[in-house]
Amino acid sequence: MITCSVSEQLRITEIFYSLQGETSRVGLPTVFVRLTGCPLRCSYCDTAYAFSGGQNMTVAEILTAVARHHTRYVTVTGGEPLAQKNSLLLLSALCDAGYEVSLETSGALDVSSVDVRVMKVLDIKTPASGEVKKNLWSNLTALHAHDEIKFVLCNESDYIWAKQVLRERDLVDKCTVLFSPAQDQLSPTVLADWILRDSLPVRLQVQLHKLLWGNQQGK
Repeated sequence: MITCSVSEQLRITEIFYSLQGETSRVGLPTVFVRLTGCPLRCSYCDTAYAFSGGQNMTVAEILTAVARHHTRYVTVTGGEPLAQKNSLLLLSALCDAGYEVSLETSGALDVSSVDVRVMKVLDIKTPASGEVKKNLWSNLTALHAHDEIKFVLCNESDYIWAKQVLRERDLVDKCTVLFSPAQDQLSPTVLADWILRDSLPVRLQVQLHKLLWGNQQGK
């Protein structure tokens, strides 16, 4: 049993149970722990409701909430989870409790201290996101084979830019790379055609949860 002091709290927007809609774990029943707050303002953000509000919870309280759902998979997301220093403690505590844990992070904050057992899903911001200057490229050296890199693409210019980054930084030699179309901005079919035309060694990611439930929060 983990005993947490008052200082070991996090600001939580929501904890919910759903199907994983992204990454190589797509379709798996997963508990999502959404932390409050984010230093970025991406043009396509679909979780602006997590920028503020929420409630303080200790790591022990979060573990209790997660345990109510009988699944082995937990995703810590945001907002930007790493904006809260105690997120590192939470990630390790979840791993210690036996869960297979993934972290969804913007790629703007240092990931080198994240527990190696965690699958890091690192978002590389494209020009159309409006936050391309926030990419912390040194994060690429902290990735392992089980981690994943995600590009959210808004248009063909983003695609061309991502192809260049893919090649120049040898990303496919590091881990799985995901290309995801921004909702209502780039057709998944068009992106699929580009990937096939160029024989890119990337995985097309279509957000399963939005196909099933639209933009409903807590899904």
